[in-house]
Amino acid sequence: MEEKEITENDMIHESQSDETTSTDGGSVDELTLLKNQLEEQKDKFLRLFAEFDNYKKRVAKEKLELFSTAGKDIIVDFLAVLDDFERANKANEQSEDLSAIKDGIALIFDKMKKTMDKKGVKEIEAINCAFDPEKHEAITEIPSPNEDMKGKVIDVMEKGYMMNDKIIRYAKVVVGK
Repeated sequence: MEEKEITENDMIHESQSDETTSTDGGSVDELTLLKNQLEEQKDKFLRLFAEFDNYKKRVAKEKLELFSTAGKDIIVDFLAVLDDFERANKANEQSEDLSAIKDGIALIFDKMKKTMDKKGVKEIEAINCAFDPEKHEAITEIPSPNEDMKGKVIDVMEKGYMMNDKIIRYAKVVVGK
């Protein structure tokens, strides 16, 4: 019986030492595994950070290019009007026909207005309208010619314009008081 007890104790002791060894050996393997996972995550993080940094630089560059060429399409449209002005100027030097010169200027003016309309630029109505500080900038006040014109725009010194329902230049006006 005594041999059985010793044998059982030995077996218990051996199984405990096996567990310790496997735990110690397992903890080394587990530590190595965790270190590898950590390195992988660091690598992923660094790659993602570099990708984001490149994205920021690319967007900044594109934004700068966009700002530098933002008015390009508008300028291209107005170059045709400028060409017409050059031809009219050249014709004006050689021509004595005043009506032809007037007609040429009227055609160029119409072309310019159509180009502005196409780009969404509209003139702000001002004369005989009530003064509106959201649209008009009062240059001066003068006595109104009649009671109906008090607080209304009598004259426009500089026209105002809106582009796509946003004011790009306020109308400079004279208001009746």
